[in-house]
Amino acid sequence: MRFLTFAAFLILLLTSTPGLASEMTVYKDPSCGCCGNWIKHIEAAGHTVKIVNTEDMERVKKTFGVPEQVQSCHTALVDGYVIEGHVPAADVNRLLAERPKTKGLAVPGMPIGAPGMEMPDMKPDRYDVYQFDAKGGSIYSRH
Repeated sequence: MRFLTFAAFLILLLTSTPGLASEMTVYKDPSCGCCGNWIKHIEAAGHTVKIVNTEDMERVKKTFGVPEQVQSCHTALVDGYVIEGHVPAADVNRLLAERPKTKGLAVPGMPIGAPGMEMPDMKPDRYDVYQFDAKGGSIYSRH
């Protein structure tokens, strides 16, 4: 009986934490500090990160189809999705669990208080995470 209980617990654990072992490739400008802070946030959530430093982020965004209106400082790829900007790890994990038909998620600009943009002496901004594809986008979550 203990073995069955343990096996059920193990199955539940493995199926309830999708995406936590995902490998992510992050394209960023080599001099960007907030990108490094966001990468630490993503790694703390269990993702493995490969960093690609480039000074041609415009080309990266064009190559991966990131619309101008949702662009930010860094662009990441994970399991077939594009993650643009300071998207919280919880939203990335939800995306990987639900697997919607979309190009990816984005936090436009660099809102204060978003992961990697924490500033202790400043009030955090309210911001939205957008789900986007070639036809447009919609709000995925609000923070």
